[in-house]
Amino acid sequence: MRPSIKYLAIYRHREKYSVTVMCKFFGVSRSGYYSFVKRMDKPAFDLPLAQVIQQCQTSTHRTYGYRKVQIWLERNGIFRNPKTVLRVMQKYGLLSEVRRRRKYRQMGQQLHRYPNLLNRQFHAQIPNQKWVTDISYIQTGQGVLYLSVIRDLWDNSIVACKTGTEQTVDLVLKTIRAAMKSEKVAAELQLHSDQGFQYTSREYFNLTQEYGITPSMSRRGNCYDNAMAENFFSILKTECIYRHKPKTFSEANNMIDRYIFFYNHERIQLKTGVAPLTLRHSA
Repeated sequence: MRPSIKYLAIYRHREKYSVTVMCKFFGVSRSGYYSFVKRMDKPAFDLPLAQVIQQCQTSTHRTYGYRKVQIWLERNGIFRNPKTVLRVMQKYGLLSEVRRRRKYRQMGQQLHRYPNLLNRQFHAQIPNQKWVTDISYIQTGQGVLYLSVIRDLWDNSIVACKTGTEQTVDLVLKTIRAAMKSEKVAAELQLHSDQGFQYTSREYFNLTQEYGITPSMSRRGNCYDNAMAENFFSILKTECIYRHKPKTFSEANNMIDRYIFFYNHERIQLKTGVAPLTLRHSA
């Protein structure tokens, strides 16, 4: 928990409990708390709003960004400008803890872009006809672990995944090589991605050409174009990561491996009534 959140909690309950006792309970210094109080600009305006936003984030498990928070506030009769909501959330450490905007590290010039061949047609007629791929982050006590996956739209199975402490082009290439090693791709294969620098790199272009893969790419700013990749990350984090909160990279890797095995072999899909690989092996 951020110190600013602890200071805010102390401030909210200062008339009910001793500041000294609360500082000891939260493991913060009294001097730090009073410095926080002095730094608060417009306390009569910002603090009540921050307290309501904290209620919102608590009830939604800190999953709302400032736009959703603004909608939540309006539904509760509180009308504020989106920029005001964002400023207060930043000021009091109330930003969402999930689905934060990725901080891409630019690694070379982005050379290749591809048409959106998938065009939100998230159904395939045969296995290994349409794959979607993406990278997401897994928060651990040791730092951020990046997860790259490839998902087959025929049965929604995960055909390959790789993790790394940096989201590099090499992480994506390793994922593709693992997928091609595990699957027999006879027909023309489309591989759909977003416009991340890994997928516009020369190395990605060269590898897809080597394997005879046809790249497809989401339109700029259209996250729904790659919704099926995002959907898997949402399932993984909701059913596994957020519940168990891995402390180390090793623990996260083991957790991911176990969950993907469960997802592929055991987790029933409502549309088919069976697990993804059950459908694949019966084809």
